[in-house]
Amino acid sequence: MLIKKKAHSLLNTIFGKRLPRTSNDYQILSGTHRSKKISLLKHMRRILILGAGRMGSWLVESLCLDYEVAVFDMDKSKMKYLFNSRRLLSYDEITEFAPEMVINAVSLHLTVAIFEEVLPFLPEDCILADITSVKTPLREFYLNSGRRFVSTHPMFGPTFANIKELEGQSAIIIKQSDEEGKKFFRNFYCSFGIKIFEYTFIDHDKTIAYSLSVPFASSMVFAACMKQQEAPGTTFKKHLSIAQGLLSEDDYLLAEILFSPYTYDQLDSISMQLEKLKNVIKEKDTKKMKEFLAELRNNIS
Repeated sequence: MLIKKKAHSLLNTIFGKRLPRTSNDYQILSGTHRSKKISLLKHMRRILILGAGRMGSWLVESLCLDYEVAVFDMDKSKMKYLFNSRRLLSYDEITEFAPEMVINAVSLHLTVAIFEEVLPFLPEDCILADITSVKTPLREFYLNSGRRFVSTHPMFGPTFANIKELEGQSAIIIKQSDEEGKKFFRNFYCSFGIKIFEYTFIDHDKTIAYSLSVPFASSMVFAACMKQQEAPGTTFKKHLSIAQGLLSEDDYLLAEILFSPYTYDQLDSISMQLEKLKNVIKEKDTKKMKEFLAELRNNIS
């Protein structure tokens, strides 16, 4: 069975990059102000986390005081230091636990396969949830499953974000999700002061192609041209740190994000701007350089 493959590395984090300001598709559902911890939904009691990697462990730690939380991972060593939660060791124990929501936190390329593995052991009314950074594969699965679902994307991860202080970070909830599931994650994210946006499946992946593919590709190009420097400058060191963090991510995660059907157009845009900059440098045209820099400053203002 696919779940027995040794590939339970977890969906890691995602940069807390600013979403495009020009998008007309998103709706801010909450601000970043956090005056007190918002009470989570108490009528939902039992939550199962699939995958005990970094994000799965964070979910267990964040939910275990408000809910009865169980965690399941074929690599039992990953569950060793998870406290205030039940560590399930078999599918039969999943059936016995009878979760009301299951949050799939395994690697992106395994998400659908793991759902298919555990579906026979879940109650019919159990809400399926995922935190993947690419939604295209999940859309068809959810439609065919006939199950209630909530799909969300926390736009942060352990590599770059401080998961102990998430105020001001962003998260996306898919509009087509079950209302009870959406309400659960709205309350959950609001308890950390996280900004919440709602997108459709398609609009989410278009946004991610911009907000992740562009910085990912830029960092990869930097790494591809990398030469060790004895006396690196501040800017070089900052770029190096970002590239090192990016390349510590799971290979499948990076590939899936870059293989999005919407990524290629973004890379075309990068290529066009690089050609423009190359021509300005080749011509040593000070006026065009000033115009180019002014355009850049306007874009990031």
